[in-house]
Amino acid sequence: PIHLNQMDCTGFEKSVTDCKFSKEIRSCTHEEDAGVKCNIPAMGFQTQIRLKGGRTPYEGQVQILQEHNGTLIWGSICGEGWDIMDAMVVCRQLNLGYASHAFQETWYWYGDSGADNVVMSGMKCSGIEMALSHCPHDAKVSCPKGGGRYAAGVSCTETAADLVLNAKEVEQTSYLEDRPMHVLQCAMEENCLASSAVNTSVSTGYRRLFRFSSEIHNNGQADFRPKTGRHAWIWHECHRHYHSMEVFAHYDLLDSNWTQVAEGHKASFCLEDSDCIDGVQKQYECANFGEQGISVGCYDVYRHDIDCQWIDVTDLKQGDYIFRIIVNPNFEVAESDYSNNVMLCNVRYGSLRVWVFNCHIGKLGFYFSFFFILNNYSICRDKLCISK
Repeated sequence: PIHLNQMDCTGFEKSVTDCKFSKEIRSCTHEEDAGVKCNIPAMGFQTQIRLKGGRTPYEGQVQILQEHNGTLIWGSICGEGWDIMDAMVVCRQLNLGYASHAFQETWYWYGDSGADNVVMSGMKCSGIEMALSHCPHDAKVSCPKGGGRYAAGVSCTETAADLVLNAKEVEQTSYLEDRPMHVLQCAMEENCLASSAVNTSVSTGYRRLFRFSSEIHNNGQADFRPKTGRHAWIWHECHRHYHSMEVFAHYDLLDSNWTQVAEGHKASFCLEDSDCIDGVQKQYECANFGEQGISVGCYDVYRHDIDCQWIDVTDLKQGDYIFRIIVNPNFEVAESDYSNNVMLCNVRYGSLRVWVFNCHIGKLGFYFSFFFILNNYSICRDKLCISK
């Protein structure tokens, strides 16, 4: 039988079933069966880079091999500005899986003093490159602190989590609420309201909230755990709960020019297994100061009636907007794929209700391939630009 027709992939999907396709097969015959030929060339990327000084082969100071005055020498990378996207490329280049941490200081690892000389700086990898040499970087090395203890380092892991949002859940649970200001004082403390809320009367005022539920699935190969252990979680007296991550998800409303017009954030006070697929047992729950996380094959639901699960639209004009959700926005926790952490929706905001439709996973990687051509990469990376 023929199952799929008119495939339309971007190249960044994990499965062909994630691509756009048609189930209409009457116009297709087996004479048109698709085929592929795979080629994994030996590019020699692994010989151009190494990790030194780590406790295991999966961590250490990053050193690269470069030619200097006709001689190949090992040198270090400037730690200033070094981040998880740069580390992702290192781990991929060394065939060590995924990046779990990016270190801007490596004084605790004894490296090769002969490689302290900084030979590369200003790394701006998108995270999808095959080698560091493919990433944009300074044409002329600039590293005021020098190498040595301030050289870049990484730790890699063979498995990682992969968070993906449920688009239908957002569409089916969205609504408007006019909420009295006197019940929003805790949310005010957590900066979950627009800045104009400070001028709203506590006794008689209200805020208009665009509310929705978020359902976040872990489709990876490792549990998603907060960056810090519970000994470092911060107690919030007002809501009487612990914050395990500063920001777990970020919510924005954008206009047709992709300018932010309203913003809300969700502090991750509780990460747990709300439910799991068949055959998978829940491991994490918040009750009784329990361990927090999202297990592989499970998902966490942030219900629409939870504090801060909203965007304050009190000052927003009626009209059409783009709703953007980003989970793990600061890349604090290692994932195998960050490109699917973004969801986009169309929003029509009326006087009495809000319509949310066409929610879909954004394609970060689609834009990365064009950033370098447009020489506009750094701006888009900082703003987490996505395909329109």
